[in-house]
Amino acid sequence: MFEPPVQRLIDELSRLPGVGQKSAQRLAFHILNAEEADAVRLADAISEMRSSVRLCDRCFNVTAEQECTICADLRRDTSSICVVERAQDIPVIERTQLFKGRYHVLGGARTPNDGVGPDQLRMRELVARVDTEGVVEVIAATNPTVEGDTTAMYLAQLLKPLGVKVSKLASGLPVGGDLDYADEVTLGRALVGRQEL
Repeated sequence: MFEPPVQRLIDELSRLPGVGQKSAQRLAFHILNAEEADAVRLADAISEMRSSVRLCDRCFNVTAEQECTICADLRRDTSSICVVERAQDIPVIERTQLFKGRYHVLGGARTPNDGVGPDQLRMRELVARVDTEGVVEVIAATNPTVEGDTTAMYLAQLLKPLGVKVSKLASGLPVGGDLDYADEVTLGRALVGRQEL
């Protein structure tokens, strides 16, 4: 339909989550019509991110260093860990300014129908952290979906025998939604009103 280089960019952009064919076309033509320097800056930013960003050795958040800034911050409360499904959930919780502990990124939620069980998630690493870091409470901040709730319940079964308090975010988050779409007030209330599992 379009010239091959344009069509290739449209195809690649349409593979991004939430970007359909029409949005991909608009983005492609925006990039095509942008100043050369703007297009180069975008390409450089993507390339730099891909080559320099890695996962934190401790919590699996994204970082350019061995440890992310949260894990490296000595002012953070090491006795509590907030467990999230994805790294992009961390800034959402951080915006509430209510949680002062550390995080652990599982890398998804338990979805046995899709072949995702505890072995495909970072459960062993979480247990190791609980054992070595003196963790007293683990907050399961999984998405309010069936898979997220199943993951939270599994965390409780796994960690309670270790003498750790396991809580989950309180209601107020929409069932079936993602943390990305929650506003700070709703998420803040969910953190404050979290419940033990």
